[in-house]
Amino acid sequence: MSDAQDIDIADSESVIRDLVATLTPIEEFWKARQSFFVEHGYTLRPRFRPGWVPSWRRDPTIDFLNAEDFQSFHALRPHLMDARRLSDNKLVLLKKVRSDSSELEIAKYLWSEELRNDPRNHSVPLLDVIPGFGDEPFCYMVMPFYRYIDDPPMVTVENVLDCCEQLLEGLVFMHNHGVAHRDCAFKNIMYDPDVLYPQGFHPMRLDRLPYQTDAWAPVLSRRDVQIRYYYIDFGISSHFTPDDPDKLVTGLDGIEKLVPELSDEVPYDPFKVDIFVLGRMMYETFIKKFTNVGMIVPLVQDMTAPDPVDRPNAADALQRCLGIRSRVSALQASWRLRPVEEPLTITAVLDSVSLVTTAFKSIF
Repeated sequence: MSDAQDIDIADSESVIRDLVATLTPIEEFWKARQSFFVEHGYTLRPRFRPGWVPSWRRDPTIDFLNAEDFQSFHALRPHLMDARRLSDNKLVLLKKVRSDSSELEIAKYLWSEELRNDPRNHSVPLLDVIPGFGDEPFCYMVMPFYRYIDDPPMVTVENVLDCCEQLLEGLVFMHNHGVAHRDCAFKNIMYDPDVLYPQGFHPMRLDRLPYQTDAWAPVLSRRDVQIRYYYIDFGISSHFTPDDPDKLVTGLDGIEKLVPELSDEVPYDPFKVDIFVLGRMMYETFIKKFTNVGMIVPLVQDMTAPDPVDRPNAADALQRCLGIRSRVSALQASWRLRPVEEPLTITAVLDSVSLVTTAFKSIF
């Protein structure tokens, strides 16, 4: 590398270092509320606290790219911010929503005292609601900080079957209580990662330790722990009472754009939309990626039938999933997931390792 290239790289790093040393307007928004959040039992990361001075300016030996306070927020989600609960240091997520939003009302309902302890309830826990700062028409929903369901990746067939069962169980629960999610796509389904990360992880660098982003966070195998899955984000959900004359909606909103019946004019059944969207998630996340989860293909095909009348309801889909799972042997369930594009030579080696691992665990 030439001296000129070295200078260009150094100049670029200097520009970035100076840029991230200054808070953006959105960061200033959160910083202005830090003391307010503390009053309600939560604290933001050092970067968002009054008087923050970048660690790399206090100590020039610190590599700013690996500094914890170099981490900002997710640029595409300015209404979200991670925080720590002061009472127990639990990592939580703050979500800014309108105080009069249906999202807040549905989240409150699904996590009400009457429903929260039902084991079938897979709606994200609503830990707290922080009122608006000053006279702003917003409030802040406080929820556990969860991760996408394939981060880290699933390992066994059992992981997939368990996920499908839990999500269908959660859908039955919501539907039984009159709630249609209407957007239960991949990005709105998460899991509680606490059991996998004994030392925790950083909310912006998920593979690193909470307070030491230059060190990897230890993670356990998904073979060895029980994961629990949750639905999040009820922003376009609908809640019907038992005496509602019809339970139909209109609207084109949602992550999954392949739902055939979506319309701004013709009313449709949002509960059957949930079945389709979840079926699409199962197809894209599992069937499309792994060769040995074919047992769920017929169920997913029916869930994604073009005509809503041909789709099972949530209860029927769950019963079929339970039947599928009961017919899968312990050996098959514990088998590693085979990626679709995996070369045959690699498959042979890894299958042998999987067999040895399964046999070892069954003995010990």
